[in-house]
This record gives sequence, structure tokens and C-alpha cells, in this order.
Amino acid sequence: MGLLGQTGKKRLDRRLVARIVRYFAPYKWHIVLAIIASGVVSLCTAGTAWLIKPAMDDIFIRKDLNALFLVPLAYILLMFLKGAGRYTQSLCMSYSALRVLQTLRHQLFAKLVCLPLSFYERTQVGTLMSRVINDVNMISSSLTAFVQMFRQILTVVSLIFVVFYQNFELACGAMVVLPLVALPIVSFSRALRRYGRKGAEVNADFSAMLQELFSGIRVIKAFATEKEENARFDRGNASLVDIALRRIRVGELSSPVMELIAAFGIGAIIWYGGTKVISDTMTPGTFFSFIAALIMLYDPFKSFNSANMDVQNALAGAERVFAMLDDPSLKVEASGPVILDEPFRELVFTNVCLDYNGGSTDEGGSAVSNVSLTIRAGQRVALVGPSGAGKTSLVNLIPRFYEPTRGEILLNGRPLSEYTLDSLRRNVAVVSQEAFLFDATLAENIAYGRESASGDDIAAAARAAFADDFIHELPQGYDTCVGERGVKLSGGQKQRITIARALLKNAPLLILDEATSALDSESERMVQRALDNLMEGRTSLIIAHRLSTILGADRIVVMERGRIIDTGRHEELLGRCSLYTRLYNMQFNEVR
Repeated sequence: MGLLGQTGKKRLDRRLVARIVRYFAPYKWHIVLAIIASGVVSLCTAGTAWLIKPAMDDIFIRKDLNALFLVPLAYILLMFLKGAGRYTQSLCMSYSALRVLQTLRHQLFAKLVCLPLSFYERTQVGTLMSRVINDVNMISSSLTAFVQMFRQILTVVSLIFVVFYQNFELACGAMVVLPLVALPIVSFSRALRRYGRKGAEVNADFSAMLQELFSGIRVIKAFATEKEENARFDRGNASLVDIALRRIRVGELSSPVMELIAAFGIGAIIWYGGTKVISDTMTPGTFFSFIAALIMLYDPFKSFNSANMDVQNALAGAERVFAMLDDPSLKVEASGPVILDEPFRELVFTNVCLDYNGGSTDEGGSAVSNVSLTIRAGQRVALVGPSGAGKTSLVNLIPRFYEPTRGEILLNGRPLSEYTLDSLRRNVAVVSQEAFLFDATLAENIAYGRESASGDDIAAAARAAFADDFIHELPQGYDTCVGERGVKLSGGQKQRITIARALLKNAPLLILDEATSALDSESERMVQRALDNLMEGRTSLIIAHRLSTILGADRIVVMERGRIIDTGRHEELLGRCSLYTRLYNMQFNEVR
């Protein structure tokens, strides 16, 4: 079982390496140049060891004046070539690695941004941020590590040539030690990969926790739980340190073990070589050149070990990134072939059901159950009912934020799934209770999705949304940055900006999801005027918590537990529908 597991792991490693290599293929000439440059560096390192023999024998023992001139000159030339090779190698590797990092981040984000909303409802944002930033960074270091390993192998081969050239007998003895020096690299690789994988997981959890804490800072302060959150942060921080220390312990232990093994071999060779020099069967220059090359052999092994640590980290990151890219359960939203470019005529729901994740709502039924409804061009249709009635779930099916479990939705006589997602969603404008704004200028937020809009178009939309006046009162007007989630604006101001954004989008079908429920009375009146402008000439589907805002709707749809229990105008429903009558009396009695 263990052998089969090891075989499967090696096969997985080979596939991961092969896949990483494919990402570097477009930059093959940069990599070829980096490999050539690393070869130059390796040969120069071996050449430095070889120069010790003429320096010792010709200069210091024979006192040769020509050697006194040529050996330093050769050394300077070798150092120049080594420096130029190292610079070229580093530059080419960095360029290739950064380009691959750019490609991987693009592919990962392109998939994530096209996943359905249900994925984001069960996945922490901090975890996704860690995948896009940290895990991809781990992969980008792989090229440097692979080229570094190639250079060290080439350096080892060059130095072994010098060792054998200087003294074949001593070299054979030294070669017995080399395989033992390589043992720590093999032994610790498995632990390094395991800790690299675990470190990525802990880092993702820590990022998710931080994102949650900073996003919920108002709640933390409101409940005075700073000490408790500090303790939670400390636990996560300690986990990060703990896994990092484990990885460091394993990584750093390999070097002393290698040094100790090498020390035994070099000590034996110094003793044996010293007897040869003393007996005049070997020149001091040959011996010291041999020892220098042998000592230099240790550095490539040590660097190879360090590069191996980077490779194991890269493979751990690759496992996590490719797992998300390849996960068959993470299916991007399916888009149809038909572009929606005709005027809106009719939207028809036929026996539509929606079960989230195949489960049920808290009330014991589907979120939407057997809903049949027709909405025609120009109508204002209101959806009312208690919390959990399925109102938002129903309207979320229109832009295909969710797919119906059963039933069919037709737009202009064609199933929604046949339209391209881009054209369908550009024909639907949504203004929800949560007025989300990006950390950008007011003009950029209003023109979101319509980047080609002119300044006059943006100002016209703002005026129609009754936002132009307060925008001009700001120091930088339309160029004012609103902060994260629009934190610099009041609730009513943010909502009017989202209405201006919807006006500029100019979609024929409008969805208002409790757009005024979170506002005070004064802000509500202003926003309601803006909404009236927005609904003018458009088909509107309105989810209303306050019935006073929808009394004049063409049709009111009363929902309860995912079902439609009655439809009609306000005058028809009042008294006929017990639920609607109860909701109406509750609200208007409170007003009185």
C-alpha cells in the first residue's frame, strides 16, 4: 500500500511539474538564455577551483613571473563572466516567473469571477484572496528553483571534472561521500511539501479571518468584543508561526546533517592527501586545488537543498491552484448563444421551483415553489409577503443569479438559458437594499459597466436620481472618492448613486429589492422620487417591505413560503387576501 502510495505521489509530482513547465513554454527563449547563463556561472566556479593549482605551484613555489600576471587576469575574467551570467540568469528567470504569475492569476480570477453566486455564499472571501495571491506566488518561484537546481547540477559536474583531473585516486574516495550528502535532500523533501501545503491552508484561513474581522469592525466595536477578537487573532497568528517554525526546523536541519557527512569525508581526504604531499608524490597546488573543488562541491548541494525547498512549496501551491482550476464541481455560469437585443415584451414564469443546494428553507419548503406569473412590458408588479416568503429568491432567477430547480422562465417567448449572460444582464437593472459602491470616484461608480459614458450622461443620470445637488456640495464633486463600500456617504446618498447607475444602464427591465427599507423617512422620500424617475417607461418588479410604496402598482403578488397565494390590485386584495390585509393593517395602524 505504501509503495503504491509513493508511486502515485511521484506520478502526481511529475504531472504537476509538467503542467507548471507548460506555463513557462511561451518564454522558452528567456529560459534557454537563463540556462546558458547558469552554465557560464557553473563553469566559472569550476574554473576558480582549477586556478588554485597554477597560483600555488607556479607563483608561490616556482615563482613564475608570467603566471603572476596571467593567473590574476584569468581570475578577474572569470569573475566578470560569472557576474554577467548570474545577472542575465536572474533577469530572465524573474521576467518569466512574473509573466507566469500574471497568467495564473488571470486564469484563476477569470474562473472565480464567473462562478455562480451560490459558490460565494459558501466560500470565505479571504480564502479566495489567499488562493489568488499567496498560492500563485508560491508557483512563480518554481522557475527560479528549477533553473537554480540545473545550475547546481552543472556546477557539481564541472567541479567533479576538476576533482578527477587533479587526482583520480582521491576523487574516487570523495565520490563515496557525495551520495551520502544527497540523502538529507531526499529525506526531508516529503516533510517540506507537507508543511508547505499545511502552511498554505493556515495562511488562507488567517486571511479569511482578517477579511471578516475588518469587514465587521462596526459590529466588533458595537459589542465591545475587541479583547475576544484579539484572542482569536492571536490563535490564528500563533498557528501561522507554528507551521512556519516547523518548516524552518525541517529545512534548516538538512544543512547541518549535510555538513557533518561532508566533514567526515573531507577530513579523511585531507589526512590522506596530506600524506601524499609530505611524501612528495603530490604537489601542494594540486592538493589545494583538489580540496578547494571538493569544498566548493558542498555549496551546490546546499543550494540544491534550498532550491528543493522552493520546489516543494511551489508544488504545494500548484496542488491548491490547479485543484480549484480543475474542480469539476466548480462550474462557471453557462451562457446561451442568443444575444438579447430586442425590446422587452413579456416575462413568463411557469411552475418555477428553486431549492438552494437541493435543500429546503427554514419554513420546511422550497425557496420558490410552483410559481407561475406573467409580467408584460410597461407593468409595475409588486411582490409582498413576510420575510422568507421567497420574493428575493424569485427575482434572483431573472438575471440567472440562480437556476430554477424545476419549471421554466421565458423572456420574449425564449428560455432565459438561451440568451448570453452578458446581454441578459445588461437588459436587467437591479437596485437592492444593500447599496454597494466601489472604492472609486462618484463618476466611476455611476458609470460602472458603461465606461464609455460621457460626463454629461453621468450628470444627467445623477440629476434624475436627485444626487446632483449633494455631489456638487462635495469638495471634488464627481471626482470625490467614496471609500470602501461607499463609507463616506450616507445611506440615502449611496442609494441615489446606485439609482443613477441603474438610470445610466438604461435597462428595460428593473428590479427593486426593498430599495428603501433601510432608510429614514426623509431619505426614503428623496430616494422614492428618484425611483419614480427610474421606473418611468420601464417594466418594474418591486419587492416592497413598506406597502405604502406600492399601493399604485398595476399588480400586487402576495407570497408566502415560496408560493403565490394571491394577485391583484391593492383594492382587490384588501379584505380578500387575509395575509395582505394583515400586513396592511399592521403597517398602517403603526403609522396611525
